Amino acid sequence: MHELKKQLNSSLSIVLPAKNEALNIGPLIRRIQALKLDAEILVVNDGSTDDTAKIAQKLGARVITHPYSLGNGAAVKTGARNALGDLVVFMDADGQHNPDDIPILLRKLNEGYDMVVGARHPSTHSSIVRRFGNAVYNLLASYMTHYRIEDLTSGFRVVRRDKFKKFLYLLPNGFSYPTTCTMAFFRSGFHVGYVPIHAGIRKGTSHISVLKDGSRFFIVILRVGALFSPMRFFLPISLVMFFTGVSYYAFTYLTENRFTNMSLLLLLSSLFIFLMGIISEQISSLHYKHIEE
Repeated sequence: MHELKKQLNSSLSIVLPAKNEALNIGPLIRRIQALKLDAEILVVNDGSTDDTAKIAQKLGARVITHPYSLGNGAAVKTGARNALGDLVVFMDADGQHNPDDIPILLRKLNEGYDMVVGARHPSTHSSIVRRFGNAVYNLLASYMTHYRIEDLTSGFRVVRRDKFKKFLYLLPNGFSYPTTCTMAFFRSGFHVGYVPIHAGIRKGTSHISVLKDGSRFFIVILRVGALFSPMRFFLPISLVMFFTGVSYYAFTYLTENRFTNMSLLLLLSSLFIFLMGIISEQISSLHYKHIEE
């Protein structure tokens, strides 16, 4: 532990996005302080209407308050902009994440990673629907990035702040910020590691809607995938259109001995989608240039 503190914790910030977490924020801060990591504890109070900010300040945490709620992702971005440490730990303020896992994530980061994510065991998801949804998101995101993603939506992670800040403009204000930053890190060639964790059960009401936020996660995966790996998005669609057009032409040729307008439309659509993918690849290369600067 002493060696870990010497190597990493002199410039460590622990960011806790919090909205109406008066029930959970106090015990969480005390558990973090008990680790004696010599780290800044930064609570981003996202427009809470309870005593979240007062409790955090009383316990010695640094508090930044949004005058009204902007969303979990917005709170994370505020934390990243204002954190003093070169390394930043993000964790939920609802008590689901175990502070004892922080040193484990830091040790993993010290192996040469740019971001380390606490990957939750499937049994720790609160419902079968969320387990299934998370598994589907992981598979889809793994395809889009061409890397194995173990937990796409985990909010418990440690990052190198200079790398993380490159993607702040991409992060949404809602709950899908982990989705965006994970895919962005992979597609930009930064090193991402995983550490298995067990998430607890939060006290109080969750702010996440399975249907509403689940559809947002899906859209974010497609959006970021199209931005960072356009041909992996456009090429399959183009191929489906092409083979459908060829198959339909073969069918009409054999049955009616003619080439139909529908076959032409499908083949032209395939060509246009393929060309859109090529253009998107060129635009994406400009984005990579921005990341490297």
